[in-house]
Amino acid sequence: MLIFGSQTCSVMVLLDISSWWQSMAMFEKIFWVIALLFSLMFLVQVVLSFAAGDGDVSAGDADDYIGHDDGIGYQFFTIKNLIAFFTIFGWTGIACIKGGMGKGITILLALVAGSLMVVMMAFLFRSMSRLRQSGTLQIKNAIGLIGETYLFIPALRGGFGKVHIKVQGSLHELQAMTDDEQQIATGKLVKVVDVINDSTLVVTSKLS
Repeated sequence: MLIFGSQTCSVMVLLDISSWWQSMAMFEKIFWVIALLFSLMFLVQVVLSFAAGDGDVSAGDADDYIGHDDGIGYQFFTIKNLIAFFTIFGWTGIACIKGGMGKGITILLALVAGSLMVVMMAFLFRSMSRLRQSGTLQIKNAIGLIGETYLFIPALRGGFGKVHIKVQGSLHELQAMTDDEQQIATGKLVKVVDVINDSTLVVTSKLS
């Protein structure tokens, strides 16, 4: 009887969810999909950050601010910032819809809220990066180490990419350039051959 009752309860819950979903307009469904999907991605991101190990591994590490104008695009357009943007965008849109606002103002407020979140994250990451740069990390210790590209690196120093690399026992995300004649794709192993400044590495895909 207990098992039968549990199954009946589960069926009722599924029916309620189905009815709730079908009762919504397509406009609202879109915001729910965005909010739930990116909230799940955000939770996974947080769990992976904590599971990565040392206390230095954090959202700040993942989006270190680079003190060069050429790199500011990478600061805003990162996977983590996009996840944060759409998470806030989705939930703000739902709140506006529940508040009886029109489609235009709902989209506008959702965009503003998402953008403000990205700006706040960028400011936070910049502050945290500056604290790290004044700390004990010696970037020259990265020379000779192997890392992995997080954002692709243009060939012949044509722009900046990013790499994940473990230096002094902690995982860091640092800006990188390469002298290789071919761009280095995301997810490729690279070797640090030199440093340009306290936050920028020179890497190569030739590991030997």
